[in-house]
Amino acid sequence: MQQRSHFTQKLGELRMHLLRMAAQAEKAVQNSCRAYMEGDTDLAESVVMNDVSINEMEDSIDAFNLELLALDQPMASDLRLIIGSMRVTMNLERVGDEAVNLAHRTLFLSTRQTLPANPRMAQLCAHVEEMLHRAVRALADEDTTLAGEICGMDHRADELCIKVLKEAINTMVEETRIVERGVHVIMASRHLERIGDLATNIAEAVIFIREGIDLKHRCKG
Repeated sequence: MQQRSHFTQKLGELRMHLLRMAAQAEKAVQNSCRAYMEGDTDLAESVVMNDVSINEMEDSIDAFNLELLALDQPMASDLRLIIGSMRVTMNLERVGDEAVNLAHRTLFLSTRQTLPANPRMAQLCAHVEEMLHRAVRALADEDTTLAGEICGMDHRADELCIKVLKEAINTMVEETRIVERGVHVIMASRHLERIGDLATNIAEAVIFIREGIDLKHRCKG
């Protein structure tokens, strides 16, 4: 009984570490979006600098999970939590990477003449921020209903990304001088769309942890 109590305590620590990393990744996306929309290079640089913290968290949680697997031989739902958390940390680390990529686009575009505002980018930013926020909430509460809603939101992120792409191409056709900047806008939208995909992956992991149903690559609206 004492051994089981100790293991339960370790699982609680795992959840705490996971949510701390999730909060850090969510903040990185919020800051990178704000930096992009406002042209805030200081904030963009802070996103790049803080990424090392997310990477360190992933390494720490991976080591923690491996220890649990090696020493405690978990079964059933406990094993799903450990495997699911490995999937979540991998996707959170990639979320941090995409936030950094978006920050780099901001830094590049700050060295060029400002492009006309693209409202689709603001919509895309807001949408993927909401997707990630809901994914973190679903993870914290092991809420499979909310996780399922995130799966249905991914299609909208794809649509907005395509609209940004089409509008940027149209603008580049009309004015060839902005082609270089237009390409970076397109890449920025791709980073955001990818964050939406990663939020969906996290939602899939929540469903796996809670119900043991593996929706990997199939959780789409």
